[in-house]
Amino acid sequence: MAEDAKKQGIVQRSLDVIEKVGNKLPHPITLFAILAIFVVIASAVLSNAGLQIEDPAEEGEIITITNLLSSDGIEYMFTSMVENFINFAPLGVVLATMIGIGIAERTGLIGVLLRSFVLSVPKFLLTGGLVFAGIMSSVASDAGYVVLPPLGAMLFAALGRHPLAGLAAAFAGVSAGFSANLLLSATDPMLGELTIQAAATIDAAYAEGMNNAMNYYFIIASTFFLTIVGTLVSEKIVEPRLGTYKEVNTEELQDITSQEKKGMLWAGISTLVTAFLLALLIVPPGAPLRGEDGAIVQSPFMSSLVVVILIIFFVPGLVYGIVTRSIKNDKDVANQLSETMASMGMFIVLAFTAGQFVAYFNETNMGLLLGVYGAEFLDTINLSGIPLIIAFVIITGFINLFIGSASAKWAIMAPVFVPIMMLQGYSPELTQMAYRVADSTTNIITPLMTYFAIIIAFAQKYDKKMGIGSLISVMLPYSIIFMITWTIMLIVWMAFGIDLGPGAPIEYNG
Repeated sequence: MAEDAKKQGIVQRSLDVIEKVGNKLPHPITLFAILAIFVVIASAVLSNAGLQIEDPAEEGEIITITNLLSSDGIEYMFTSMVENFINFAPLGVVLATMIGIGIAERTGLIGVLLRSFVLSVPKFLLTGGLVFAGIMSSVASDAGYVVLPPLGAMLFAALGRHPLAGLAAAFAGVSAGFSANLLLSATDPMLGELTIQAAATIDAAYAEGMNNAMNYYFIIASTFFLTIVGTLVSEKIVEPRLGTYKEVNTEELQDITSQEKKGMLWAGISTLVTAFLLALLIVPPGAPLRGEDGAIVQSPFMSSLVVVILIIFFVPGLVYGIVTRSIKNDKDVANQLSETMASMGMFIVLAFTAGQFVAYFNETNMGLLLGVYGAEFLDTINLSGIPLIIAFVIITGFINLFIGSASAKWAIMAPVFVPIMMLQGYSPELTQMAYRVADSTTNIITPLMTYFAIIIAFAQKYDKKMGIGSLISVMLPYSIIFMITWTIMLIVWMAFGIDLGPGAPIEYNG
């Protein structure tokens, strides 16, 4: 027991150091501005040094650093600044989604649902439920980042628990568990096609027999595995370190009033009606939101999930407000929506500076070069077998700290590592799954992850001093333990020789 306490003390002290060091960084808005300036200067230095490398994804293509202090670079920065802001990925998603969530929150619907949930659900299931919901939200692509972390914080606050623990559990599920699910998502064909293409360079016949569900069995098992691991990390490490949230009202929750029950009833009915009407646009053959050949995964429906979520929240929120008289006319709706948008002011400013940094980093090709150099390093250290898989996971996780896009990284790495692994006797399907493990687990600790900024904005609602260091220190246990345990799970899976998906073996016998 004393030894365990000592070990726990070392862990907690390490996280405290990370938090203190990280919080000495400037405000996230300022930090992204500084990083953008750093990228501009670094692009000039690296470009003048003649740094370049051949792109393994495009034979004969040379990757060079774009100098943002050249005439063309300066012109780009001035002419793209507004576009970089508008095209910052989370901006439209967050603001549009908050229209629906905002009306549901300000009419009181979310609050009463949370109270009802808290009064009925076994408390021991809450953390696991949040992690599981986060993992499953990857079906909705990026929408889970916007919806679940703030809801997790609200749920924990309603229970008198630290809201940041709820936010962290949801964020861990959404981001670190992005490559686990009970269903196939857009990620599967996005990565699968790149894997098939890379495999064809070694064995075209084998590649022809591959399919985009190549990791399906493993990601199903991973869903339950990560839910358990995420729950244990939350309750044994993260929440104890956060301690008691002093501002939470821990008094006994009030029972649901008859008026609130009536409002929830009609809100529920309106949700079912709305879901039915949306289903008519998706389910029937030839429905307008289906994709080519009736596809659902790659379809207008998947591309418009933000709009679907907006509607699903807005309609019952509006109905609840009308029934409970918190909305009496259209002016009340307009005022509540305006108040919601006003609360997003900090995020909007942050989106401006973060948008410039992300755009500049991509424009300079610095991320691509980091990815290629990392891939070449792994190719030259001459590892094989399990050590090669572990090294590949570690290198991919490190590269993910600098290149957030899963498809962009895999487009660079697949042409290099899929053939390497095939020549070692490992299937392309296994290489892709190892990549997905590493890519997911470090998402939650890199400020370059597109939604990292919005998570900080959500967290600052409960802790005004929350900075990059604080968030990283909260999420780091998830990242480390997910990577270690998920990699072990993959190795055990390999040892038993279980197929990763339909027709997706562990070994390649070309």
